[in-house]
Amino acid sequence: MSDFEQLRVLVEEAFSDRALLQQGAYAQAVHEAVTALDEGRLRVAEPGAEGWVTHPWVKQAILLYFALQKMEKIEVGPFEFHDKIPLKRGLDRAGVRVVPPGVVRHGAFLEPGVIVMPGYVNIGARVGAGTMVDTWATVGSCAQVGRDCHLSGGVGLGGVLEPPAARPVIIEDGVFVGSRCIVVEGVVVEREAVLGAGVVLTASTAILDVTGPEPVEHRGRVPARSVVIPGMRPRRFPAGEFAVPCALIIGRRSEATDRKVSLNAALRDFGVSVLARATGSP
Repeated sequence: MSDFEQLRVLVEEAFSDRALLQQGAYAQAVHEAVTALDEGRLRVAEPGAEGWVTHPWVKQAILLYFALQKMEKIEVGPFEFHDKIPLKRGLDRAGVRVVPPGVVRHGAFLEPGVIVMPGYVNIGARVGAGTMVDTWATVGSCAQVGRDCHLSGGVGLGGVLEPPAARPVIIEDGVFVGSRCIVVEGVVVEREAVLGAGVVLTASTAILDVTGPEPVEHRGRVPARSVVIPGMRPRRFPAGEFAVPCALIIGRRSEATDRKVSLNAALRDFGVSVLARATGSP
């Protein structure tokens, strides 16, 4: 990030005083930051020695970009859009497949081999090589998705733009996310985990490891290689006791060099429903 130090200073100053955007250097810095995001030279968050590190100034640049951009009509064949943010270009050169009417916004970065079915990838997001964004799946603003992941039909990864210092949703390498799962509020799903269909993870969701004699509770993080299903647990309120949603870690993916074999074994062993695709083969 040291290569972007000058951009960072200009963006942070403009974020504190938006009147500065009237000066060319500040507006140019915002556009350069978003272009760097689009080209993969810059990212909102990245892994560090002690976990994921968020770069607030990059989010500030995205928010300022919205302020600078004007509404315009965008025509793509028979489709017409009216928006501030242009669509991503150069998909063929990038080695990325986007199936109509899938949408990837300028300012998102997709590594080679990514497939986007009719889903949506928002500005600031990053998707790793070999990952499938399946039908009606949404990769929200600034979400970071690793390599060789599968976001099944209808998955929703929430966007986290504000506050700028907040961690975005993180999906690490090799994760399988089952149909209609929702991951929001900066939750981290660590490498090679499996989320069964319908799991909902928020910052306050109790993620209970029930593989031992006593439950072990996590919040905001799914440990690596965990197999997770939706669950319920009782909670007492003034009006009585009711069941509230939680997530249950019911096992670990078996050790195997082939991730596909490991995934199949997890589904067999634990009977997890993932409903991998909403519309059949891509």
